[in-house]
Amino acid sequence: MNRRLSLLLGLSLLMLGGCASQQGVEEQAKQYNDPKDPFESVNRQMWDFNYDVLDAYILRPTAVVYADYMPQFARTGLLNMALNLEEPSNTVNNLLQGKLSGTFVSLGRFLLNSTVGLLGSIDVATEIGLKREDEEFGEVLGAWGIGTGPYLMVPGLGPNDPRSGVGTYVDSAYGPLDSLNIYFTVLRSGIKALEARAALIQQEQQLDSSSDPYSFVKSAYFQNLEYKVKDGKVEQTKEQDALDDDIDAYLEGL
Repeated sequence: MNRRLSLLLGLSLLMLGGCASQQGVEEQAKQYNDPKDPFESVNRQMWDFNYDVLDAYILRPTAVVYADYMPQFARTGLLNMALNLEEPSNTVNNLLQGKLSGTFVSLGRFLLNSTVGLLGSIDVATEIGLKREDEEFGEVLGAWGIGTGPYLMVPGLGPNDPRSGVGTYVDSAYGPLDSLNIYFTVLRSGIKALEARAALIQQEQQLDSSSDPYSFVKSAYFQNLEYKVKDGKVEQTKEQDALDDDIDAYLEGL
């Protein structure tokens, strides 16, 4: 399931959309009856814009150049630094859910990697067994019983929902993220986006071969939100079981 989380983080930043080529899918797209997606008509247009314009002309080419020409040690160091800045928010969000173990692990990781790990560029904490305990404020709200709200396909960001949007805003208010200027903020977000996009280049054909990529990503997105809030203790429906077959086939290449 950690691999599924990686997939969805990548998909959220990947900005994948695209029109389904099959005529049957085009007819299906006209029937908007998903209660979680009341804005499906507009969302599908944003999906197409993300894929046909933003991803095709900006994100994908940039990710290819980044992966081909940036040395691996530099990529790893930059990503570690970007993730290390999130450890204070992980600390607070674990605490708000009563997860004391995760609270101390996240705090320890930040202190250790920020010092011995040279400002987070080296993930010393993982090497000694302190694995990341990722917790977003959106998960805190979900644990408190607050629903996601309607599905939103945001231009330039991809899949989203009001609860996650609020969570992202609150997470950015924690230190040291709140003290970053606009340039470092964009750099941090850009590094994570490029790494996520580069990781999915080899799997593009599998996603595109789905009968309806839009519905595929939407279903996987909501499944992932529920999985994170419930820490993997999710009871799946028959529809979700069927979708898992497609997801598992996609994840085999990751």
